[in-house]
Parts: sequence; C-alpha cells; structure tokens
Amino acid sequence: MLLYGRGTELAAVGRLLAEAGAGRAGVLVLRGEPGVGKSALLAAAAESASGRVLRATGVESEARLPYAALSQLLAPVLDRVPELPGPQRAALERVLGLADGPAGDRLLVGLAVLTLLGDLAEQGPLLCLVDDVQWVDRESAEALQVAARRLGAEAVVLLLATRADGPELPGLPELRVEPLGEAAAAELLAAVAPGLADAEPVLAAAQGNPLALVELAAGGAGGVLPPTGRLRVAYHGQVSRLPGGAQRWLLLAALEESGSPEVLLRAAQESGLTAADLAPAEQQGLIRVELTANQVVFRHPLLRSVLVDRAPLVDRLAAHAALARAYGQREPLRRAWHLALAATGRDAAVAEELASAAAGAASRGGHTGASAAYERAARLSPDPLRARELTVEAVEAALEAGEVGRAEALAAAADGPGLDAATRAHLLFARGVAEFWRGEHRSAHRRLGEAAGLAAEFAPGPAARVLVQAVHAAWYLDAAAVRGTLTALGAVELPADDPLVPVVRYVTGAMGDGPEGPALTEAERAARAAGAVAPVDLALPCGAALLPGRDEEVLDLAGRLVREARESGAFGTLPTLLFFLAEAELFTGRPGTADEHAGEALRLAEDCGQPLWTGQLHGFLAYLAAARGEDARCREHAGLARARGASGVPWAQWALGVLELGAGRAEDAFGQLAALAGGGQNFQVSAVRSVPDLVEAAVRLRRPEEVAEPLARFERWADRSGLPWARALVHRCHALLAPEELAEECYLAALARHAEQPRPWEQARTELLYGEWLRRGRRRSEARVPLRSAERTLRQLGALPWAERARLELDATGAPAARGPVGAVAGLTPQESQIVRLAAQGLSNRDIAAQLFLSARTVGHHLYKAYPKLGVSSRTDLARVLPTLS
Repeated sequence: MLLYGRGTELAAVGRLLAEAGAGRAGVLVLRGEPGVGKSALLAAAAESASGRVLRATGVESEARLPYAALSQLLAPVLDRVPELPGPQRAALERVLGLADGPAGDRLLVGLAVLTLLGDLAEQGPLLCLVDDVQWVDRESAEALQVAARRLGAEAVVLLLATRADGPELPGLPELRVEPLGEAAAAELLAAVAPGLADAEPVLAAAQGNPLALVELAAGGAGGVLPPTGRLRVAYHGQVSRLPGGAQRWLLLAALEESGSPEVLLRAAQESGLTAADLAPAEQQGLIRVELTANQVVFRHPLLRSVLVDRAPLVDRLAAHAALARAYGQREPLRRAWHLALAATGRDAAVAEELASAAAGAASRGGHTGASAAYERAARLSPDPLRARELTVEAVEAALEAGEVGRAEALAAAADGPGLDAATRAHLLFARGVAEFWRGEHRSAHRRLGEAAGLAAEFAPGPAARVLVQAVHAAWYLDAAAVRGTLTALGAVELPADDPLVPVVRYVTGAMGDGPEGPALTEAERAARAAGAVAPVDLALPCGAALLPGRDEEVLDLAGRLVREARESGAFGTLPTLLFFLAEAELFTGRPGTADEHAGEALRLAEDCGQPLWTGQLHGFLAYLAAARGEDARCREHAGLARARGASGVPWAQWALGVLELGAGRAEDAFGQLAALAGGGQNFQVSAVRSVPDLVEAAVRLRRPEEVAEPLARFERWADRSGLPWARALVHRCHALLAPEELAEECYLAALARHAEQPRPWEQARTELLYGEWLRRGRRRSEARVPLRSAERTLRQLGALPWAERARLELDATGAPAARGPVGAVAGLTPQESQIVRLAAQGLSNRDIAAQLFLSARTVGHHLYKAYPKLGVSSRTDLARVLPTLS
C-alpha cells in the first residue's frame, strides 16, 4: 500500500513490527481527525505484518454493548481460550457469553487477554489492530488497556486508532497523525484524480485531509465547511443519488452493530428488500460484503453516521424494528435495544425486555451497558414506581462500572420529594460514593450517614455497610467525625448471626477510644463462621488493626487475604489489601517486600481507577524512598500523593520529614512533621507513628517544648497498645529530652523493650542515637557496640543515609566501620526481587504471571536479567539465595 507523506508514521509502526520479530512487545495509539489516514496506517501495518493479525473496529451504536469490540477482536482465536489458567478462562468465557456464571473481576478479564495474546505470540509475531477506539465499548477498552500496559517480552504489537477528541488512554504511547503537507497532498491528489483540471480548490478545501482529497476530487463539495463537514456533504450527495431500496439497505447496515451479513439479510427481508437492492451501493464502493470474513464494511466510518443522520425518523424506526425481528432471541441485548429505539412512546413490554437484557449484561460484567439499558427502560416504563426501580438499577450498575459521575447525575435527577425510604437511601448512597471518590469527603460523609439512617430500620445489614463506607469518608476529615460514625455503626441493631457483627465489634474497638475488644484472629474466625465474604468483608478490620499497632496480626491476615483475593479473582480489593500488607511489612522490618507489594498495589489501583489508594500508595512509596535516602524519588512520589487529594498527604508529610531528618536538615524535617502532628488527620497510622521523628527533629533544633502535646498523645497511644516496641519508642523520646544524668537510663530501657519485640528499623535508630550520646560523652569504646549494630542493620535495610551517619560516628570513635554490601539482592529491582522469590519457591513462570498480572514471557525476561545479579545460572540455584531474598 502506497501512503503519501506518512514516512514518520510508517517508520514508527515499522520499528514496532521489527521489535516484535525480536520478541519485544510494542503499543502505539494513533490519534487524529476523521479521514486523516489512521485506518490506512493500520491497513499498511497489516500488509507489513509477518504473522497473525487480529482486528476490531468500534461502532458508535455498539458502544453500549459490553465486550462487543473484544468479542470481535478475539473471534478468530476463541479455540485457544480453554488453554488459559482456570480463573482467567472462566472470566473471559463469561464476559464473551461462552459460559454461564457470575462475571469475574474486570482486571482478571484484562489479564486473560494478556495471557491469550502472549500464548498466540509463542507461535509467531502477533499484530492487533483496533480502529475507532472512540466507539469501543468501555469494558473492552479497559481490558485492552490492562493488557497493553503489561505487555513486555512478547512478540505482540497493539495499534489503536482514535479520533483527536477520543478517550484518553493513560500510560500508552501516542503518535499524533497530522494533515498532509502541501507537497504530499498535491502528490496524492494527482494520483487519485490525474485528469483534474484545477487542483487548487480541492487542495484548499481538503486542508491536507487525505480522505477529503479523495472524496472531494470525485464529488466536488465546496464552500467554507471544514474537511469533515465537506466529507459529510459529499457522502450525502452520493447516497441521495442511489435508488430508494439501496438507501434503505444502507440504513439497515448503518444501524446494525456487528456487521453480520446474515442478520442484515434477514432484516432486509423483513423490510421487503433483497440482496439485489444493495448492488448500486456496492458498485459505488460505499459498502462491501466480505463473505470470507463474514463482514459488511463501509468505505469509511463517517459514512455510517451520515446515513443515520440523514434518514427520516419514520425510516429509522422501521429499520430498528426490522433489526429487532432479525435478531430474534439469539442476541437478547441487541434485540431489546432495537425494540427500544423503535418504540414511539412508553411501552411496558419493551421496557421489561430491555431490563431483562440489562440484567444479563450485568451478570457478565457489562455494567456500563447495563446501566444505559436500565436508564432507557426507565424512560419507556409507563409505571412511575417501576421506572423509579429501574433508575435505581441504572445508578447501581453505573457505580459497579466505576462511572461515578454518571451514577451521581442519574441519582441527582431521580432524587426529590415523595420517594420511599429505600429508593432515597439508594440514591443518597450513590451521590455520597461519587462525592467520596471526587475528594468531597465532608458532603460524602453527610450523604452516606443520611442514607444509613434511612435504611437502618428496614435493612440494618445494608445500613451498616453504608456506615462502613462513611467511616472511610470520616477518615479523611477528623477524629470527631470518625468517632461519631463509629458510634452510629455500633448502634445499628444487626441480627446476631450477621457476619458484620464481629467486624463492627472489632473495628469500633480498634479505631475508637474505648477498650480494644477481641483479637483480630478471633474477629476473623467469628466473621468467617457467620458467613463473611472474604476477602471483602475482612479488609476493614485488617486495616483497622494497624491503628492499635497490631502489625504482626495484620501481616498474617493481610498475607492470607491477598492469596485469597488472587485465587478468587477479587482483584478490586487487592490494592487495599496489598497496601495493608506493605504497611505491616515495613513496620516489622521488611522494607524490600513492602516496596514490591506497594508497587504492585499502585499499578493495580491505577488500573482499577482507585485515586484514593493511588494517593496513599504514592505517599507510602515516598516514605520507603526517604528511608533509603533517595531524594528525587521521594519528592516525586510525595508530589504525586499530594496531587491526588488528601488521602496521601499524611504519608507524604512523614516521608519528607524522614528524608530531611536523614539528610541532617532538622529545620525542614520539623516543618513537615509538626504540620502532620498538628493537622486534622493526626490520628492516622502514619501521623501517630511519626511522633518519635518529630521529637528527634525538635531536640536537634533545641525546641523540645514544642512537642510536649504530640508526645503526650503518643504516650497514651503506646500505653493503650501495651506493645513493647511502642514503649521502646516512648523511652527513646524521653532519652532525647532528658538531662544528661537521666538519658542513659531511658536509652537502656528503650533497648530492653526493643529486645522483647525487635523492630530492626526503630531498634537501629535507637542504637544510633544512643551511640551518638555515648560518643559525645567521650565514652568511645562503649559507643562502638551500638553504633556497629546500628550500621549493620541500617545497611541491611538499605537505609544508606542513616548507615552513613553510624559510619561517621564510628570513625569519630577511632574504630573502623563494618563496611559491606547493602545486601546480596541490592541490584534487583522490586519486581525482579518479587519474581525471583516466587520462582525460588517452585512456582512456574505461568503461575508467577497469573499472580503478578504479567505475561509468562515477561516473567522469564525478568528472571534472565536477575540471574547474573544473584550469581546464579539457573532456576535450581535460586533456593540457595532464598534466605537472603526473604
């Protein structure tokens, strides 16, 4: 295929195809105006491809049909779906309508697509082309983006084309396809219209748009319209010159989403048309029937919208009715939509058929399409009560789809006087959730509380779950809001056998000011026995246990819940659970695995569209970078945490405080930590545990009087926890503040408590401070013991600024420092370390890929890079380094 003026674009596509031949995946989004040549570039890529090509094209009227584009793309390779890992196979089969059962997690569908593409690429390079992404259904687009962001060491190229105003595709590289330059435009026009007497008017009208050059040369549409407008005029003229039967045939094809010749022939027959009536349109090249591909294809997607826009209402209604009859019961959602679009007024039967089809779509994970269908059904229903019920269904489906803005708009439009309590509670809940995700926590908290109050009398279980969401909103307000919401939650009269009873009892105890209540393991056992849905129902108590410092219990429970979430495909909860696991790992002295799990959680949160968790995770990763002294990385994550709203600010403040403290900038450290301790969210996990750092910064500035209140609050918290490590930190703070004659007693008390419950990071910090104090008191030989221990531990943890401080102190005592490598796995990236640990445990590449949302080939690529860093040559040698990795 000869393309004029597209050297840059063809070179970019050619590079991706060449890299795929070498086993490296590539993704590119082509963005540009209609007719600028995106489809031609995709066709050129298909001609150049050396392996299999899969294609899909978005259709405007099909955008409401869940997984329609994905079904189109994967139709030629459905025979390979049974080879996928069990949960992935089940999820993909259900959303494609190949099997019955509840829909799997949307992320699992994307992972299934990734694995399938990787499997296909094992046989040779694979090219996937998706045109008109602006009309691809939301579910398909999400699955393709999940797969695209994880392609790595596979021979796969994914090219997506979308209009200039099409959807944003974050994380995917883009290439803007611009209009042709003057020379290329003139060359193209000369090639397509060699006998054209006067080229200047066409060149001026087309403005470098290749399709406009071709069509206007033939049709001669002039005037002052932009190129797309002139194209519409040109197409309108071409269609108007066709016989009436051909125009009606084209309208049927424009309204039929799948491009199926079989369906169109039946619809044509219903309309009194034959295949012969289509011939004039085929002869004009406006449409072609590809029998081998079983597809009806328009010359350009713009023609489809022209046909629909120009058709009289009576013709559109008749075409929709014919298509509904043509589908019959084979395609219930398509049939129901065409019936709805053919309706001329309210129709109970059509409304119920569309609602039934919506329920089927929702059961396969097509919540976006289901919401649109429920909304339309509500408009068609003649019964106001039933219409209200369908609107609530539309709202809830929109929430399930993550379309919180749309859910809020639907709920706000339906809310008003005269509603029953149940309906109003549903609508208030939807509006509250939307406000929560938008960061409007105060109004969200108010609406959620009101919704729970309405539901408490007739549905205490759902009311309690709404209040659990309200606790989340209160968490970003202040301690008073949290206490009030916990009080309301504790007052809900749940049935004794409700699985939420032990959850509520534990959470109110852990997060409140009263007695702590049962142990986390007891609460978990009781909740599971009562039928709690794991891991979803156990996520809140797992996180709440961090507040009273039950880190070891959280480490155990979060690890098990993460495994359950992976096995069951509940990936929407994984960012939450992985964050709790990472926090527990950090606090118990496992910063390496904490980094791995936090990084994984961040990628998943971005894929799942969870901005609150992305903010917190950026803040947490900033803290890990701060402890390692990675200034630029710390500040980058802290900035991203702040940019995502209030959720990540406490962790970001702590991170910046620790970064400055480790670098010896006590003034800057004090500013960050004092703001955290004095802010409205000073009850949060990161704020509470930052107080010892604040005390150290204040002492270095000789401003100890300014931390009396935060320290008193921290002491009360430590006393309530009853944990040796917490009391050790209290003793360390008192040692810093005490006069010289009392300081040593406090340091020794702190070290004794550390010995009872070791926390490597905090214990090394205490040893460092004690060693500094001894060295300043000229007790150099005594100082060497805690300083050597501190340096060794801090180097093992990768906390290099702190280890360097210990080294300098040791130098000052006259003793050589115990210098050595930071660790045997310091050269591994977090993802390499995670993969190596799993491989060392005996998992196959395919098993690891399923756990970490990668392809098996990418796992193998990471292992290949990790072996020389570890000094091993094969998988069997990994068992030798497993203790170091752990």
